[in-house]
Amino acid sequence: MNMVELAPRRLPAPGERIRNAMTCDVEDYFQVSAFAPYIDRASWPERECRVEANMDRILALFERHGVRATFFTLGWIAERYPQVVRRIVAGGHELASHGYGHLRASDQTRAEFANDIRSAKALLEDIGGQAVLGYRAPSFSIGRANLWALDELLDAGYRYSSSIYPIAHDHYGMPEAPRFAFYPNGPDGLLEVPITTVQMLGRNLPAGGGGYFRLLPYALSRWMMAKVNRADRQPSLFYFHPWEIDTQQPRPAGLDAKSRFRHYVNIDRMEARIEALARDFAWDRMDRIFLNQE
Repeated sequence: MNMVELAPRRLPAPGERIRNAMTCDVEDYFQVSAFAPYIDRASWPERECRVEANMDRILALFERHGVRATFFTLGWIAERYPQVVRRIVAGGHELASHGYGHLRASDQTRAEFANDIRSAKALLEDIGGQAVLGYRAPSFSIGRANLWALDELLDAGYRYSSSIYPIAHDHYGMPEAPRFAFYPNGPDGLLEVPITTVQMLGRNLPAGGGGYFRLLPYALSRWMMAKVNRADRQPSLFYFHPWEIDTQQPRPAGLDAKSRFRHYVNIDRMEARIEALARDFAWDRMDRIFLNQE
C-alpha cells in the first residue's frame, strides 16, 4: 500500500486565501455509535427524529454566510426525509454518502459493506438527482485491518473517501496514515481525504471538529486550523453533526459517564462556534477542493 503519494492539487498563490472543506455527517442523535449499547437499532423508526429541524438551522446558517459544504448523508435518513436531501442540493451543496444505516465498516463483511455503500449511493442519487462521489465511514471505521473497503468504494463508483483518521483513538484511527489527501492504492485508485490534524509533541492531534471542537476553546481550534493553512499550505477539513447543535434532544437512560460527556459537552455553544467558523475562514465543498469539480 502506497500511503505517501499526495493527491495533486493546485497550491494557492502567496496571499491567496485557502478554501477549507466544511462537512456535516447527516445522522440523528440516536444513531451515533457510542449509543449502540443503549439504543436498540430496531427502535429507530419509533424514536423522535430531529434531524430535519436541525438541518434547516444549519442550511440557513450556511446561506447567511455564503458557505457551501459537503453533507455525508445516511441512506436511512434520506429514505425517510427526502426533502432534507433536496434542500441540500437546492442550496448548492455537495451530497455525499455516509452509508445506509450507520453500520461501522469494520463491523461488516466485505459483501455486506459493498451492498451498504451501493444501496446508499443509488438511493441518494435517485432523490438528489446528482452524482454521489464521496463517502465517509461511520466513526471513521476504515483502517489498517479493512483497507479492502477502499477498493469496494472505487468499484461502486465513488471518487473519494474521508474515512481514515490519522490519530490514535480508543474507537478508531490510523495514526501512521498521511495527514493530507493521498491515494492509498496509487493515483488510479480512490482518493482519501483525512480530517485535519496538527503535529505537536510528535503526535497528530485532532483539529477538524467533532467532540474535540466542542471541548477545546474556540480560539485554540481556530489557531490549529489556521496553522494548517499558514504553515502546511493545505486546506483544513472540518466535520460536525446536526445533533451537535440540538440542546433539546432526548437523553437516553443509562449512558456511561464517558459516552455522556463526549456526546453532550458544550452542545449549547456549538451553533455559535459554527457561525464563528463561517465568518473566520473561507469554505467550500469537498468535490470542488479535492477533485477540482466546478
